[in-house]
Amino acid sequence: MRILVTGATGFLGGALIRHLRACGFDTVGLGRDESRCRNLQGAGFATVRADVSYPVLHLADSIGKVDAIVHCAALSAPWGRLAAFRAANIEGTRNALDLAEALCARRFVNISSPTVYFELKDKTGVLETAPLPRPINAYARTKAEAERLVLARQNLRPVNLRPRGIYGAGEATLLPRLIAAARHGPLPLLRSGVAAIDLTHVNDVVAAIKAVLTAGPAEAEIFNISSGEIVPVRDIVERVCTRLAVPLRWKRVPFYPALVAARLVELASLARSASPEPLVTPYTLGLFAFRQSLDISKARRMLSWQPRISLEEGLAMTLDQRWAP
Repeated sequence: MRILVTGATGFLGGALIRHLRACGFDTVGLGRDESRCRNLQGAGFATVRADVSYPVLHLADSIGKVDAIVHCAALSAPWGRLAAFRAANIEGTRNALDLAEALCARRFVNISSPTVYFELKDKTGVLETAPLPRPINAYARTKAEAERLVLARQNLRPVNLRPRGIYGAGEATLLPRLIAAARHGPLPLLRSGVAAIDLTHVNDVVAAIKAVLTAGPAEAEIFNISSGEIVPVRDIVERVCTRLAVPLRWKRVPFYPALVAARLVELASLARSASPEPLVTPYTLGLFAFRQSLDISKARRMLSWQPRISLEEGLAMTLDQRWAP
């Protein structure tokens, strides 16, 4: 099979393209980071530098036909302006779909996010059929809209994957934010520390993508992907901070006053033309306050896939590989 991976210069896309080639797939990487594109080319990968936020149909002739596209490119963040998320996640997905049709692809795998389910309440064992709530942020809003664009292209046998909290060596979103928050000051202990979540090691996500490519369903589907192991957020933070010798303090904070403050800070930050991401947003506050987990039985049943890396093993692998915040 010949597979085009968008976002190949990112964390998941880079891991995926390396794994697919090791398994004997013919791969083409598409990414916007110039230096990482050069690194991939130096390692022998066919690589095209492009930003899918802009039309990419002009690349079709030079790329040639592919069997499938795995669309990993996205803007993933708990905060930011809607216009930026629309360009990356909606227009980027639309452009990738157009390219898939031009390249005669027979499968389109879109990497979405369980953030589309997120609400400020406990939600465990969430199924793919669960109604989507009002989006918590611009990221959730644009990922949900991108999913609809994907499922509308039935000729591409589209699949949306919703992997929870991808982490691993080289990841630059989840663990670095945790460490930055811990270093900044005490972390909020909300609702007596009941918050829990199921994360996913990047290797398990890659295995799920491969399962879709090789034995996936004929019809359009959505799949939850996670470790299947719900772990207290406090436990995750303490394990990481202990391993990296980062001082950690907790401070009991009432949830609703903290939520009001986070919303005000978020609005004020968005109102300024040049403002850094707030340390706390309503979404990140929610992660520290509620129990969130996915039901992954559908992926087990239909893809013959199952997670193989526990949180304990995954964190050890991540931190032992000299991951640095």
